[in-house]
Amino acid sequence: MTENWQDPEAVRLMLDDLETWAVVGLGGDPSRTAYQIAQLLQQRGKRIVPVHPRGAEVLGEPGYTSLAEIPFGVDVVDVFRRSDQAGRFADEAVAIGAKAVWFQLGVVDEDAFARTTAAGVPMVMDTCPAIEWRRRG
Repeated sequence: MTENWQDPEAVRLMLDDLETWAVVGLGGDPSRTAYQIAQLLQQRGKRIVPVHPRGAEVLGEPGYTSLAEIPFGVDVVDVFRRSDQAGRFADEAVAIGAKAVWFQLGVVDEDAFARTTAAGVPMVMDTCPAIEWRRRG
């Protein structure tokens, strides 16, 4: 099933066409990967929405404690959580009407992938926007 996890069309859709990225696990620590990738997303013209239990402002954007709390539409839910915790965020992404779900490098939940794509929501798993942008040149 691994080959479907990084469907080139799903990657293209998210990187090229979708603008508002809720970043689950994004806190204010610049040494964390979530922070660095959120910064890259901003540099690439994306709007980031921090989602973290503290709900703190990060990179100039107000934070929220949950996806359900975000008062506007979200295009991509980008998940920086351990694999055993990530699936619920995919389910929440579908519930809030997100257009796509991205599980970061090392985050794999085959059942969540099956549920999300069965709901008609494109999903990418076990890769990173930085890797995919580099791969594209």
